[in-house]
Amino acid sequence: MVKRPDSRRRSEKSRRAIYDAALSLVGEVGYPRTTVEGIAARAGVGKQTIYRWWPSKADVLLEAFLDLGERVAEEAGQQPYRIPDTGDLAADLKAVLRATVDELLDPRFEAPSRALAAEGLVNEQLGREFVAKLLEPQLQLYAERLRSAQEAGQVRADVDPRIALELFVSPLAQRWLQHTGEISHTYTDTLVDYALHGLAPR
Repeated sequence: MVKRPDSRRRSEKSRRAIYDAALSLVGEVGYPRTTVEGIAARAGVGKQTIYRWWPSKADVLLEAFLDLGERVAEEAGQQPYRIPDTGDLAADLKAVLRATVDELLDPRFEAPSRALAAEGLVNEQLGREFVAKLLEPQLQLYAERLRSAQEAGQVRADVDPRIALELFVSPLAQRWLQHTGEISHTYTDTLVDYALHGLAPR
């Protein structure tokens, strides 16, 4: 008896090929010149396969990005999209920001990430999807960790966590996007220290 191919395995293989093709293409030629046809050709699938799973190239890329983040975290032995709560706020923030630096400097992530971020500035729809599906969920994790610190008495009760998180997240993003300086573990550790302890003499 001839064994039938496992359609689930075949579908997963195609999905992975599409993710990889989408990320590599947007890094090579930019978002505007990346097409569903190009992704399909690079992945070795028909474009109808892509449209069966995703309504647009933006959806393909955003899902590929989420998948890439999960893979990078797994390779590093970390839980994707999680901020630890060990009771030491500074240590927890430093740990997750160090992991973010490693991800931003990972060649697999950097080129497509820059391409999508740049396109999001001029393409309002893509920008909104990028924020809603990728950025905002991660920012919410920072806000939740800061609220936990408030409950533990480690952060003032009158502090708005959503604003406070920008003290260390936004400078890192700006430096990385605009090449205003190197990003490193030392840099993000310093951001956390400045954010939590301020600039006034102790």
